[in-house]
Amino acid sequence: METLSNLPIGKSSFETIRTSKDLYVDKTHHIFQMVDSGDYYFLSRPRRFGKSLTVSTLKCLFQGKKELFDGLWISERGDWEWKAHPVVAIDFNSVPHQRPDIMRESLALTLKRTAERHEVSIETHFIGTQFQELILALESKFGVGVVVLVDEYDKPIISHLGKGRDALEIAKKNRDVMEHFFGVLKGLNVAPCLRFVFFTCVYKFSRASIYSGLNNLEDITMHHRHADMLGYTQSELETDFAGHIRAFAEERGCSEAEIIDGLKDYYNGYRFSEKDTKVYNPFSVLKALDERAFKNYWFETGTPTFLVNLLKERHFPPPMIENLQTDETMFSTYEIENLKPEAILFQTGYVTIKDVDHDEEIYCFDYPNREVKKSFLKHLLASYVEPQEAYSQVLTLASRLQKERLEEFFEAMTAIFATISYTLEIERNEAWFHTIFYLMVSASGASARSEVLHYRGRIDLVVEFSDKAYIIEFKCNRSAKAALKQIHDKGYPDMFRQTGKKIILLGVNFDSEKRNVAEWEWEKLS
Repeated sequence: METLSNLPIGKSSFETIRTSKDLYVDKTHHIFQMVDSGDYYFLSRPRRFGKSLTVSTLKCLFQGKKELFDGLWISERGDWEWKAHPVVAIDFNSVPHQRPDIMRESLALTLKRTAERHEVSIETHFIGTQFQELILALESKFGVGVVVLVDEYDKPIISHLGKGRDALEIAKKNRDVMEHFFGVLKGLNVAPCLRFVFFTCVYKFSRASIYSGLNNLEDITMHHRHADMLGYTQSELETDFAGHIRAFAEERGCSEAEIIDGLKDYYNGYRFSEKDTKVYNPFSVLKALDERAFKNYWFETGTPTFLVNLLKERHFPPPMIENLQTDETMFSTYEIENLKPEAILFQTGYVTIKDVDHDEEIYCFDYPNREVKKSFLKHLLASYVEPQEAYSQVLTLASRLQKERLEEFFEAMTAIFATISYTLEIERNEAWFHTIFYLMVSASGASARSEVLHYRGRIDLVVEFSDKAYIIEFKCNRSAKAALKQIHDKGYPDMFRQTGKKIILLGVNFDSEKRNVAEWEWEKLS
């Protein structure tokens, strides 16, 4: 069994992992199936999900490094022809793209270095013709098809979004450069020289060359056969990490089942197709097993500033995220001038498929797990309030609800609302107060669900603990009594009576002038 220090955390290459005997979950059956059935592929996944490692694995595979695959499925059972192919690998994480001219120069340098490594020459001066010349020269020299691997192709675009009008223009120009550059791959003289083409990204931007230029590119992002190609399944977690889970449990003084339940609660839940296959975030699992602690590892590696700005710019209410529904058009490519918050939330991994209504062709979404929901809502809350003043108060909210100390709970609530800047030029209506209240409670760690469907309407907010459930209704410039009356009139408590939990009703009224809670009333049901 590998030691904890050998867990491949971060952007390890396949070659490094295999030569150092690090732990590696065998996904080569997916890679064999993909390569065996097609030539041009595109895959979108959230960050830190193993896209770069997949590209590295493909590179070693096509370079014919059979020794690296000893003991893996593709070597033991796959009918793979271990023939070396010339590989052109472009990683946009390492291609400077501050301006389109800088990106052109960087791409030209990447092509030149690839040519030198394979001892072929490039005579032309434009990156499009250089790319074409390189592929033709490699195929001519080696007598086999050329492999093109492109990692994080969306980086030159997304890095400039959410930063103002000038930055948006750079994103558009970078997109145009890429459209011209990768358009070479569909050329009548180039296409026959290609053995395999593979693109990865987080964001599926249209017109970024590969869609407009490569009409034979197969998008496997939502394909059911590749639903667990990246990420760990429940079976893989319990089998491949059994020794680490055992060590984690021994250190914690608990059962292995408790560790598995904790990992599932924090890091499982991602679903990328209609097939009900869920996978774990691999980065967070490895960090948790290494540190033997449940923390928000994935979220802390990058804050979604661009996404938060987009949600606020489009007035997209965060409470809607838990009940997000849309049709399959959301999964198509889209223009950077008309970004869809729902699509960005899904592609970045902040929401995932919860259910599919095949009759109505409707997809339902929710947060994948505790790590994402709690961290994301904390980050959203920080964009509304001054965290230095309010954060300590936020942390107390869940405990005060759990202990039914409602006077203290609303004292903290009003204190936090008071920190919200007067400079925020937004309409303070019921929906706005609902959003802030929801963010506060969720960020405190309580299990909060907004806009909960009921056969007679929608419950504004439900907060559940192991022994009790709060049913909360909001009003603005009306009264807390009116909020409580609506809970009774709609029969909202009915759906919780069979749970055996204590039911507590809360009516909350906000004052838009005071920008705070005006009054609240509560009632405990027997």
